[in-house]
This record gives sequence, C-alpha cells and structure tokens, in this order.
Amino acid sequence: MTAPAGELRELLAPVRYVLWDLDGPICRLFAGHPAAGVARELVNLIQQRGLGGLLREEERLDPDPQAVLLGVNKRHPESDLITLLEEWLTQQELTAVPGAMPTPYVDPLIRTWSALGARFAITTNNSALAAAAYVESRGLKACFPYIYGRTKDLDQMKPHPHCLSQALKALGADPSHALMLGDAGTDYEAAQKLGVPFLGYARNQRQLDRLVAVGVEPSHIVRSMEEVLITLRGA
Repeated sequence: MTAPAGELRELLAPVRYVLWDLDGPICRLFAGHPAAGVARELVNLIQQRGLGGLLREEERLDPDPQAVLLGVNKRHPESDLITLLEEWLTQQELTAVPGAMPTPYVDPLIRTWSALGARFAITTNNSALAAAAYVESRGLKACFPYIYGRTKDLDQMKPHPHCLSQALKALGADPSHALMLGDAGTDYEAAQKLGVPFLGYARNQRQLDRLVAVGVEPSHIVRSMEEVLITLRGA
C-alpha cells in the first residue's frame, strides 16, 4: 500500500464530490485497440495530407495519440486540420470502448462511493462521447451525470483546469470538498490550479515515479483502487 491507511482515510473524509479521469482510474481505454497503433495511424494521416513537417521526431514516435494531436496543435492551432484530427481520434476512442478493460475494483468502488452519497463527474482529455459510451457499457451511467472531455479547443485540455472547473460548477461543489482522482501529472496540475485535493492512481512503478516527480505526495497515491474501497467500507 502506497498511501498509509490513516492518511488515506483523512484525505477521503471530507470528500463529497469526485472528479474522475477516465483512462487509468476508471479503465484502460485502449486495452483492446492499442494506443500506439492509433498514434501511428494519426501520424500517417497527417503525412498523407503533406503536413508531416508539423511533427517533431519525438512526436512521430510517441505511442500516445494525444501527444501527436497536441504537437500539431502547437504549430497549427484552431485550424480545419485540428478539427479533422480531433474528430478522427474521437472515432478511434469510440472504437476502443468495447475492448476497454475496467480498472480492478473500480466498478464496486464507484457503486459503493455513490451509495455513500458522493457525487461524480468525469474530467478527461479523452472524448466525452467515449467516456459516456464506456460508463454506459458498464451499467454506470447513472453514477456519472456530468462528463467533460476534450473539445476542439485543445488548449483547454489538462493541465488547463477547464474541464474540472466545468464539473465543479455543474456539481455546485466547494473545491475543498472535492477530489480529483487521476493517474497523470496533468490531472494533478489542473487540480492544483483550482485548489482541489488530489488522489493519484499508479498501476505501475513508472506512473508512481511520474506522479511523485510532479509533486504528488506518496501518501496521496494508491497502487490499487481496492485501497480506496477498503477505506470507504471501513469509514
């Protein structure tokens, strides 16, 4: 256990609202439709349009399609190309939904936390359409009345706090009674900007190291959602 039980209990005690990242804390979205392949297809799509010069070498090789998309956006923002690529990526994410793998213990955690009175929103850099399709496929749609995802304005993706701010307003939530549950430094940075407490999820050492590197306290990181579930059931 990364987070000591007492500190985790203290962190969760005031939480009335939970802002969930999708890919990681809730599921592995690209488990059955690998993200690296999607990234390569996205690079090919850009090159077929004669715009390969918009990508740096590290972006061409990046296994994260969002990194490729953001790379183009830096050099060609607010363009028809960005609209086309964002819509293409949304379709890839929707294609990935049937093969997505739920994060271990997260479905019972969501149901338990909701039954205890917590209110939820999804705040993700993935498409809101894909997030909605995924939670519906798991029978969790009623738990997530608010879903905020990537828009065509890519500058509003996390670490920009835009989607978190939207969720807090929709929930009528005091940031001090909310919690951002994410697995990336961008989740933490967005939460910090709004004064929202943060709980990190790291399913491997690499993710743990990245979260610690951006300033997340190890006591605010869990390696399994079972840790959260056990803490809530013991509250």
